[in-house]
Amino acid sequence: MKEPDDQDTDEGKSDRSKSDRRQSHSSRSPSRTAMKEDHKSIDITGEAFTEGEESYLEDDESYVERLEGSSSSFQDDYAESFGESRYVETPAPDAEEEEEEVKKKISENFFYDYMELVSMPFVTPDSNIPLDLLTLVHSFGYDCRKRANLQLLESNTVMYIAGNQLIFLNLKTKEQTYLRSSSGIGIGVIGVHPYKTYFTVAEKGVFPKIIIYEYPSMRPYRILQDGTDLAYAYVDFNFDGTLLASVGGSPDHTLTIWNWKEEKPLLRTKAFSQEVFKVTFNPEDDEQLTTSGSGHIKFWEVALTFTGLKLQGSLGRFGRTATTDVEGYMELPDGRVLSGSEWGNMLLWEGGHIKVELSRAAGKPCHQGPINQIMLDEGEVITIGSDGCVRIWDFETIDTADVVDESGLLEIEPINELQVDKNVKLFSMIKMNEVGNNFWLAQDSNGAIWKLDLSFSNITQDPECLFSFHSGAIEALAVSPVTYLMATTGLDCSIRFYDFAGKTPLLQMKFKQGGTALAWVPRLISYGGAQITAGFEDGVVRILELYDPKGLTVFVGRKKVSDADIRLKQVFKPHTAAVTALAYDRDGEVLATGSKDKTVFFFEVERDYKPIGYITTPGPVCQLTWSSSSHPESTLLIICEDGYVLEAPFPAVKEEEEDRDVVSYEIKDMCLKCFHFTSVKSKILRLIEIERRKKQKELKEKEKQERRKRLETEMGEDAEKELQEEEEEEEEEEPLPEIFVPSTPCHILCGFYSEPGKFWISLGGYDSGFLYHCEFPPDDKNSDNTVRKDEPFDFRLLEDTEDNPITTITFSINQEMMFCGMQNGAIRVYILSKNDSSLTSMEDYWHFNMHDNNYGRVNAISTSFDDRFLVTAGADSNIFVFNIFSELELTKVVKAKVPSPRFGIETEPIPEDIEDPKAYSIENARRKREHDKLMKEVEEIKARKREQIKALRNQLQKLLQMNEELPKHMKFKRTDFDLDAKIRAEISRKTANKIQRVEKELAWEKEKHQLGLKKLQNRFRNSLEGDTIVVHAIQSDHKISSYRLVKPSKYSKTKRASQSERRPSKFERFEKEGTGRKDSQRDTGGSISVPEESVIEKGKKFRPKTLSEIMVENQIEKTRKLILKAERAQMKIQQRKKEWEELYKSKPDDDYEDPKDVQAIKEAQLFMGDFNLKTASDYKIPEHMRVNAAKKEEELGHLDSMAYSKKMHMNKSIISLRDLKVAVIEEIQCLVQELKNIQSTLPVSKHLPIPQVPQIHPEEVPEKRFQYDDETLLAFKQQRVKSPGEKAHRVEQTTFAGSAGGFLRLSSGKEGDLTTRDSLSRASKASAFSLDLPKFIEFERADPTDVELEIMKREEIKHVYMQQYLINRIKELIVTFDAELRLLRHQKLKLDTQMKLSDLHHVTLFQEMLLLKNFEKQENILQERVNSLDKEEQDMQWKINETLKEMEEKKNEVAKLQDQEKALYAGFQTALGENNKFANFLMKVLKKRIKRVKKKEVEGDVDEEEESEESSEEESSLESDEDESGSEDEVFDDSICPTNCDMGLFELALQLREKRLDIEEALVEEKKIIDNLKKEHDALSKKVKIVAANLNAAEEALEAYQREKQQRLNELLVVIPLKLHQIEYVQFGEIPSDLSGTLVFSNHSLGRLQERIVQLQEENSKQQKLNKECRERRKQLIREKREMAKTIQKMEETVRQLMISKFGRVINLEALQTLSVNTTLEELKIKKLRKEISNVKEMKMWEEKIAQVRWELMMKTKEHTKKLHQMNDLCIEKKQLDSRLNTLQNQQGNAFQGPRKADTEARERVTELIQVQAERIQALKEEIALLRKKGGLLLPPIHHPQENMKSQGL
Repeated sequence: MKEPDDQDTDEGKSDRSKSDRRQSHSSRSPSRTAMKEDHKSIDITGEAFTEGEESYLEDDESYVERLEGSSSSFQDDYAESFGESRYVETPAPDAEEEEEEVKKKISENFFYDYMELVSMPFVTPDSNIPLDLLTLVHSFGYDCRKRANLQLLESNTVMYIAGNQLIFLNLKTKEQTYLRSSSGIGIGVIGVHPYKTYFTVAEKGVFPKIIIYEYPSMRPYRILQDGTDLAYAYVDFNFDGTLLASVGGSPDHTLTIWNWKEEKPLLRTKAFSQEVFKVTFNPEDDEQLTTSGSGHIKFWEVALTFTGLKLQGSLGRFGRTATTDVEGYMELPDGRVLSGSEWGNMLLWEGGHIKVELSRAAGKPCHQGPINQIMLDEGEVITIGSDGCVRIWDFETIDTADVVDESGLLEIEPINELQVDKNVKLFSMIKMNEVGNNFWLAQDSNGAIWKLDLSFSNITQDPECLFSFHSGAIEALAVSPVTYLMATTGLDCSIRFYDFAGKTPLLQMKFKQGGTALAWVPRLISYGGAQITAGFEDGVVRILELYDPKGLTVFVGRKKVSDADIRLKQVFKPHTAAVTALAYDRDGEVLATGSKDKTVFFFEVERDYKPIGYITTPGPVCQLTWSSSSHPESTLLIICEDGYVLEAPFPAVKEEEEDRDVVSYEIKDMCLKCFHFTSVKSKILRLIEIERRKKQKELKEKEKQERRKRLETEMGEDAEKELQEEEEEEEEEEPLPEIFVPSTPCHILCGFYSEPGKFWISLGGYDSGFLYHCEFPPDDKNSDNTVRKDEPFDFRLLEDTEDNPITTITFSINQEMMFCGMQNGAIRVYILSKNDSSLTSMEDYWHFNMHDNNYGRVNAISTSFDDRFLVTAGADSNIFVFNIFSELELTKVVKAKVPSPRFGIETEPIPEDIEDPKAYSIENARRKREHDKLMKEVEEIKARKREQIKALRNQLQKLLQMNEELPKHMKFKRTDFDLDAKIRAEISRKTANKIQRVEKELAWEKEKHQLGLKKLQNRFRNSLEGDTIVVHAIQSDHKISSYRLVKPSKYSKTKRASQSERRPSKFERFEKEGTGRKDSQRDTGGSISVPEESVIEKGKKFRPKTLSEIMVENQIEKTRKLILKAERAQMKIQQRKKEWEELYKSKPDDDYEDPKDVQAIKEAQLFMGDFNLKTASDYKIPEHMRVNAAKKEEELGHLDSMAYSKKMHMNKSIISLRDLKVAVIEEIQCLVQELKNIQSTLPVSKHLPIPQVPQIHPEEVPEKRFQYDDETLLAFKQQRVKSPGEKAHRVEQTTFAGSAGGFLRLSSGKEGDLTTRDSLSRASKASAFSLDLPKFIEFERADPTDVELEIMKREEIKHVYMQQYLINRIKELIVTFDAELRLLRHQKLKLDTQMKLSDLHHVTLFQEMLLLKNFEKQENILQERVNSLDKEEQDMQWKINETLKEMEEKKNEVAKLQDQEKALYAGFQTALGENNKFANFLMKVLKKRIKRVKKKEVEGDVDEEEESEESSEEESSLESDEDESGSEDEVFDDSICPTNCDMGLFELALQLREKRLDIEEALVEEKKIIDNLKKEHDALSKKVKIVAANLNAAEEALEAYQREKQQRLNELLVVIPLKLHQIEYVQFGEIPSDLSGTLVFSNHSLGRLQERIVQLQEENSKQQKLNKECRERRKQLIREKREMAKTIQKMEETVRQLMISKFGRVINLEALQTLSVNTTLEELKIKKLRKEISNVKEMKMWEEKIAQVRWELMMKTKEHTKKLHQMNDLCIEKKQLDSRLNTLQNQQGNAFQGPRKADTEARERVTELIQVQAERIQALKEEIALLRKKGGLLLPPIHHPQENMKSQGL
């Protein structure tokens, strides 16, 4: 039996070379036969879907149930929808075929054959190459950057993708099992079934397959086809594993949902236009899916449309959030999605929009970098990020997250977190199925698999790295020449060593830079094969030595010894760019290194890799190969990337003496051979096409000859004609392909020597597909290598390598096999003949895809030393080890042997490594050394020159000094010493240019340092309110310092104004003003309209009234007064009733209590006698004492603001003191100056010591630190030159001295702001003294007279006094200032004590606030519950009150109706009168119950039907009562009025009966409503009780939580400093050591309590006195009540007797008072009067109309008579005109006998026109003649004056 989708797998064996050549290793499309089979299987499936529609659509109800039911029905619905939409154009087969197709269901036990599906190696047909030429032995790599490339099958088995292999790894035994891909083009993604019984392998290729394997048998179970075009990006099972979702990669990105067990696609759509990373089902709902990818996230739902089920996607809108790639996300149970972002925050999606963005506190992201995976495990959200952290978050917090402000951010903190390790980049995690443990396996994209313990307990294990691999591409590989050891390196900065025969990784070594090249040192150098040479991307080459540490000397206590160890032997840096190639010559004497810096460096190996020199190359070097021993000379083949191939001879080694004098290592005299490759591919293709056409022509010619012979035998002579016609019909040949040479040369990928001077190379790009055999041209030293173009002389065609070139080549030892690594990750092995250097036998090959076909380029390939193993390394991080087929199979298990350590290796010093990538290379270091040597010599020359210049300068100074000593008339001018004035000008110009250049050079540094200074100021200085000022006393050592105040903290910021206190907004003010304006306009409008109305009213008022109107008005006024009187009486009665009702309502009950008393009792019970401590277990926190974080924060802010204000006040005082000191110093300076002036006039014997002027300390003016001048900068520069030890201290001193000096210098001018008004006044006073001093003028000396001596004596006495006064004044100023400072210092010491207490209190408040914040969330929840229950209780209580009020109203309505019924009977009884013989009959008529016909409203409400049924039951009961009553008197008939009975009374009885029935019906309705209200009241009462119970429970829970919070607050330690006299707790006269039982109580509170005792005693006496007075008052009121009751009874008896005496019976006074006029009759009378008045008015109006019409008739008659007279006059005039007309007709002929006047006038006009035209012609001729002349004056055209006049007239 052939299963669905089963293909003919034999085509891979028979037709592989013809139709689908090597499908397993190429990316070509499948063959046509395979495509036909595929389409056939799809059509069959579509027919099955179409047939299945009938059964699905039979029953709509079952269809809906299936849609809402299990996932199996969900699949059926998918199938139905897909059948309708996807295959609607499929032709319907016959009924029999449909039945057969429907029956073709895939059996549950069906499996595919793995060997038929798996891709196999390609072998050239008809060759003897075995299929198992290479057998995979082990894989050392791991593609750690591939998504979801770590899946767990069992607790100890994981699987991951490695190129074209799927590897199953046992974590315990570390054994590997392999599964090949079926396409041979790679595996896209893998997935595991939720039950771990199946796993999926989604392939890559053209229309790739998804193969589902059964586990653990690993048999192919199902194959899904046609899901994408080229590759799958992700697959995912639903929660129960019945459905599979897949999403394709570029270019289609198709999203498909599969019924994978039936191999049917259910739904399909395009997921997005960009790369899609992931697709998953919602675990709670299979109808919801989510996809994410590059810059998007999309939410999918299965929607039921009129065409069936379809996938509808909703793209997530980022809104204000930046667009991000979404790598990790998680579906929440309610359909929302939590996703990650590139910047590390989490995004909560709801309804296609971001509801909230989650971050950590202080704006920190959740992860430092992208979040790669989000999971929900055991009620906790787990996130992993690229920062190597695993964080656990509270699910409830995330689920209830909401936006709190406009930023859209919500800050949360993780519950736990785990930092795996440094340099870890987690990509995905899977949970291990271990009972009792919480272990996870993590995929590290930096090349590792980790085992993590997320239990977060005391026994949590540290993260364990299970496996370590290369991260990224592997750049180089080297194999030991001695044993089965291998080394690899990559750009992940590591070198790793493996025992590939023993399948064991040995060790790794990390470096700062990535490795790019490796070479194992040959045995000629290191016999044991222990050394490896490695090149790195920074140009460094390191020699590493591998050894077995077990061979070292063992010390006691040494740790566990590993199998291998490595040490750095030597390091040097020959290049400035990445090292790309390393090669040892065949004798092991020279090491050559090539680099991307276009150099090849040679080293002498025997002399510790001494540099020989380097040569430059035309392009970056990609490969170095030394010639083999078969070549006569040792030469180096240098292959460059850009098409150049060089051959260098063996370098000559120089002696040390020669080498010392060489400036550079460059070898310029080396004879190099160069080959510049030129593309010849187009020529080769042209030759191949020519050969093909030539062979085709030969075949055609041969066929033509045979046909000619056959036609000649058959047709004879006609054969020639037939052949000629066929030749004419032959088409012309297509032109040959053009010769094409690419403008940019293709890169050379690899190459090797064939013969001396000859080599093979492989190229990429356009020139791929061939191996080119080249030969170096003859050496021409004069030729330019960049211009020359060389062509290969031979080539070899490589099949299927047009877009897949060979990237690396190696040979077996015997050169019989050539191993090639391909661009697409494949391995190709060519079988060669012996000594076939020309590759003539390179035809048969073995080809197999191993690495990833998209990015798995084979970078290195090598065989083991014995050709037993082949090792490959690719750019996809994979390393494969193969066993090479051999006829001699070795069954012995081999293992690599690590080289033994050299003797003394442990004592050798490890050389210093080069870690700085900017370090000098060997060449640059030598050039630097030479440059430094040269610069040293230059500096020595400069120093000598400077000495000479210095000596010349000294001579010039001596000359200048001698010149100064000469007499004035003999002195030379300074300019006379200048040899040439231009020299000085030139020097000045050069100096200016140099200064300008230096300023430009230092501009960037200046700006940088300015920005740095600004940042430092912003960070450290601007946050301060001011610098710390230390003011020193002048005479003593006392000093006082200001507080270092920072700007107020966030706690001290002012609170936001409440709604009642805040300032009204602009909009509110606008509305308010607008409303007022409208009101004012409205008022204005009203006031404007009032005068108009008043005018109208006045007009009506002053109009005279008629008698009838006056009569009507009188009647109306009379009626109105009567009605008003009745209404007033009624209102008075109603008012009285209302007052009585209110009075009765206000009557208190017997158990009534005053609410004020109740409230006072409650307060007394609440506050009286409850003195429990806060530490008591039953302490109940009063409402006003409850605190929360907000209140505590406000309290903290208040404390900060108070401390800040006090410190600020003290700082201002200190600044004022500093200003005072400045003023004092200024005044002392002035006084000292005056003192010096005075002492200059006194003899020395009378001089008193001048007091020293105080100095301003630098600490007193800290702002001066930031002021500098040139002297400060020079001093700072000198300090920089001195020793570092004294540097900082001396710079500070210099700065202070400079600043202080500057302050003193500028104090009188620029620093005048520090000078106060007092100091200025003092200075002015001091200067006044100076003005009084006389200024002596020097005259010729003469003996003083007695008067002069007396004056001098007086002046001396005065000066002595002033001297003493000034000294005393100075001392007074100093003493006063010091006293001020000590006083302020004393105040500051007190403030310091308060501030310390404030700091202690601040710490306590802050701890309380933190604690309250922890309690705040739960407290808010409890408080919200209490508030909601309280509100609910209030609402229900309000409803109950409303129900009671409504019931009361209804009862009042019932009472009113009953009163109406009683009034009806009473009125009827009054109407009957006394002794009416028909009274019984009429009463029976009134009371008879009859069935009334009602209008039924047809509505479909059930409640109304029930009411109608109830009413019908009541009516039937009434009818039964009537029947019973009627049975008593059978003769009773109410339809006929009895004889002699008053008909009016009979009709009145009938009318009243109708009213009675209406009243009774209303009573029934009201009673029903009352019953319903009672039921509602009872239900609400029950609910209120339940809510009250819940409210009490909630309040108790809140109270318990408050108590717990208080207990936690009580646990906080509070520091309270006390003095000894404040401690009252003394035992035996001493303070006890244990004060835990004491209570700290303030004096104020204690005094308040003592005062309260006295107040309570006074209050108690007052209350007793008040109670006594109230009792006496109560007794008096009871007595007055009794007396009032007796008085009321007497008055009621008197009223009754008066009624009987006046009316004969007791009547209703209210009805009597409300009697009034018959309003209907009065209205009819008024109406009659008005009608009469209107009739009179109408009659009068008609009489006036008749008189008017008569007047109009008379006027019309008069007008008619006048018209007749006019007509008569006109007739007479007509007659006269007729007679005249006859006379004129007789004279008409005489008028035409003479000339007509009109003709004469016409002739004159024509004559005049001719003359005018003639004049114009003449004028035009003259103008033409004038224009013909040169230089003629142009005149305006001549117009005739008549013409002008005519034109004007027109």
